[in-house]
Amino acid sequence: MSKKTYAGIPEKYSRLDDAKVVLIPVPYDGTSTWQKGADKGPEAFLHASENMELFDIETRTEPYRKGVYLAPSVTESSSPEKMVEAVYRTTKNYIKQDKFVTLFGGEHSISIGTIKAFNESFDNLTVLQIDAHADLRPEYDGTKCNHACAVFEASKTTNLIQVGIRSMDIEELDHMDENQTYFAHDIISDDDWMEDSIHQMTDNVFITIDLDAFDPSILPATGTPEPGGLLWYETLDYLKQIFKKKNVVGFDIVELCPNPNEKSSDFLAAKLYYKMLAYKFKYGTNQNTVENEND
Repeated sequence: MSKKTYAGIPEKYSRLDDAKVVLIPVPYDGTSTWQKGADKGPEAFLHASENMELFDIETRTEPYRKGVYLAPSVTESSSPEKMVEAVYRTTKNYIKQDKFVTLFGGEHSISIGTIKAFNESFDNLTVLQIDAHADLRPEYDGTKCNHACAVFEASKTTNLIQVGIRSMDIEELDHMDENQTYFAHDIISDDDWMEDSIHQMTDNVFITIDLDAFDPSILPATGTPEPGGLLWYETLDYLKQIFKKKNVVGFDIVELCPNPNEKSSDFLAAKLYYKMLAYKFKYGTNQNTVENEND
């Protein structure tokens, strides 16, 4: 991946020393089990970001002025386990520098390392997973670091809340807290699901978004699209409430599988990332001081 600034922002807003945000691309697609191409996701996301207007109308802000450092990509791909370890160490390094750390995948297995780093750094962490799939398998295809296992460890070590789920294997029920799972077929008729799920969150929240959470009518370019997903404005409404009420300590976005003939998915991913920065700096606490220093 060629080195550039995030969204083509001026160099003065992209220096690590001054930037409040770190963006780590992880172009990894080693365990995908259907459509390949998530390793091309970060490049497509960055290209779309370069062609995006940088004034956020809703918040009347320009989030990039807080500074966004585009970190070198994590390119370790010799094994899923080594990739997860590389993501973990890279993420932990930037968290220790008191940055608001964000990642763009790549497939969802990258989140195993990401979540581990955040869980070691922030007390009593909630992981909010917005996703079509449960991703709760203890092991899949010979490894615990498969995209189908993305939040298994988080289900045991953090306060995991799952939103938008509409596809899973029966074995995953053994590892799921259904009281903190908001299935897509239920939330469509539940006016209180946003408020109820936010009430279950602790103060510190890490958000992991698999783009297949969105309905394929608005985001078809993902590895395993599922019908019946979330739409744009309801998702933004939900995220905005979370940023207002909780301390979002970081987030990742995964599973963009770009289609050269369909660019709207790339732009949705770019706008989603930028909107989350807008909400963080407009409504958030902006307090991301590391609480645990365990290595």
